[in-house]
Amino acid sequence: MDTASLSELRHNLRRFVAEKAPREKRRAWDRTHTWPRELFCELADMGLCGLTVSEEYGGLGQDIVAAVVVIEELSRVGAFLSGPYIHCAFYGGMNISENGSDAQKAALLPKLAKGELLFAYGLSEPDVGGDLSAVTTRARLDGDSVVIDGAKRWCTGADFADYIYCLVRSGPAEAKRKNLSFVLIPPTAPGVSLTPIEHINLRYTLSSDVHFENVRIPAANIVGGPEKWNRGWSMLAGRALDVEKIEISAAAFGVAQAAVEDAWAYAQERTQFGKPISGHQAVRHALVDARTKLEACRQMLYHAARLAQDGAPCAVETSMAKLFIGETVAEIAIICQRIVGAYALSDAYDMERHVRDLLGMAIVGGSSNMQRNNIAALLGLAQ
Repeated sequence: MDTASLSELRHNLRRFVAEKAPREKRRAWDRTHTWPRELFCELADMGLCGLTVSEEYGGLGQDIVAAVVVIEELSRVGAFLSGPYIHCAFYGGMNISENGSDAQKAALLPKLAKGELLFAYGLSEPDVGGDLSAVTTRARLDGDSVVIDGAKRWCTGADFADYIYCLVRSGPAEAKRKNLSFVLIPPTAPGVSLTPIEHINLRYTLSSDVHFENVRIPAANIVGGPEKWNRGWSMLAGRALDVEKIEISAAAFGVAQAAVEDAWAYAQERTQFGKPISGHQAVRHALVDARTKLEACRQMLYHAARLAQDGAPCAVETSMAKLFIGETVAEIAIICQRIVGAYALSDAYDMERHVRDLLGMAIVGGSSNMQRNNIAALLGLAQ
């Protein structure tokens, strides 16, 4: 999209969330760990889930920058719409566009473009976090089927997803990266069980432990088709992962914007010592620091998004964006919380939720230390 179209997209999304997601509804969704499915359907009807899907399969053509704008604007009212959008357009649309077989693209992408399918990631495990090449969930071929045994942790969205995009060990552990595969597992398949995990941030749903016991799926559910068996590492380390780092950074940026805007407004309404607290130098300086940090996040985010959109090498830039934004939004959260004071610790204001969401952004989607490792390796730093 050109600049004018992106501005119109922002305007339409802000009007949509203002009308459809008032504060009382957001509080209810947060308390119940849920998201508004009927509103997501309305969002999907706008065609926005097709921003990661080519026109050949019913999408709008891949436009990473526009999709980042969608995440940013939806995240300004929390993860209640941006979360499901990511599960559809990115976990589903982006991954299948990049890694799916022709048959999988034909079957899944038209539905993903319409917002009719949602995916969850099955990556981390109880004893595997940053080193995904060490996954222990096992998969073996059995005729025309794949049989899976093991467990995944922090499988957010498994309770509502149509498929778990699951990383499995498809050969001897000694080979590490040479025998990993991705498979699409329906959470409703026999042998799949879910255990909810309570968490304080991004509460559009519960996360889950997912257990697989002799789960049998068609070999056609191997991502990329049976010929991609044992070739999962290249999918994990490819363009879809670069965009994954941008997507979570966009969500963090959107929430941080809301925190800064709320603190900015509060400081001009709250009076102490005969004037708005925004008139006191300490508060003024804190607000300016928050705005400056926010603008730096914006520049990092959209620089990385434009590189990805252009198909340019961007692994360093996306890792830098994830590192910088994840760390900086936590700083912004603390600044804004202190400006709002005790009210930021109660549900009288949204600041309490903003802070919960922002403090976790340096962890989700690849921790800050993982990004530091990535950047050092990509830049050839000797060890």
